[in-house]
Amino acid sequence: MFGPIDTAEPRQVQDEVAALHRGLFPGGEPTFVPRAFEWVALCFQGRHPDYQAIDLEYHDLEHTLQGTLCLMRLLEGRHRAGVQPAVSQSMFELALLAILFHDTGYLKRREDVQGTGAKYTATHVGRSAAFAREFLEPRGYARSETAAIDNMIRCTGVNVDLSTVPFQSEVERLLGCALGTADLLGQMAAPDYVDRLEALHREFKEAAEAGGEMAERFARYQSADDVRRMTPDFWAGYVLPRITLEFGGLCRFLNDPYPDGPNAYLLRIEANIERLRQEAR
Repeated sequence: MFGPIDTAEPRQVQDEVAALHRGLFPGGEPTFVPRAFEWVALCFQGRHPDYQAIDLEYHDLEHTLQGTLCLMRLLEGRHRAGVQPAVSQSMFELALLAILFHDTGYLKRREDVQGTGAKYTATHVGRSAAFAREFLEPRGYARSETAAIDNMIRCTGVNVDLSTVPFQSEVERLLGCALGTADLLGQMAAPDYVDRLEALHREFKEAAEAGGEMAERFARYQSADDVRRMTPDFWAGYVLPRITLEFGGLCRFLNDPYPDGPNAYLLRIEANIERLRQEAR
């Protein structure tokens, strides 16, 4: 499932996603995937006229690419399984845009010189949805399409209540759940996930100092060791119930072969969690 794809290399992820897109939709526009990846690279690398390059160590471009690769593999697995309702080419493409833009809310405007984008942790989901809308509508996307992307992005929020998201269709809801699943699994299955928790703690620290309604939540993590110690409980008490219950167990479409083969993402996460448990002893 993981193969040789290096998520630190955007072109490798782009080529893999393009191959998946081509395999599922042979008649699709071949320039769509490269264009979508160029858009997100432009934003994260500071080539947008109004925004600086991303300045976070954890929620960087690679984090986005980890979720992107996971989502595309999940949707391919579901497509190959023949499950209904089917995801059309247009909805598949909107889901790709949603995952690519889902953390653009961490970007700072040119004039914003205070701190890093971590100060937007509590509000980044809404900011991401707004950024995607402002970026995509001038490029020809209809309001209904950006509304779908908005709803999918909102499914990545830690406290999201799915019943409050105004999904326009059952497929849109499905894709939102897939996006939320891939965002969690993509990062936690990364080979260097455990080592990157120190960078995540620095983001939490700045988010707590920024104040707001979630400041107390972030302030619970007084050190990187606290993040490492609490992550196994986060996995067992939050992530697993969320992906298996609220998100409908869509992670099963990453089983290879489907339906009873091993799930490389879950196995990698379990190995990371076991490492954290061993270190805590």
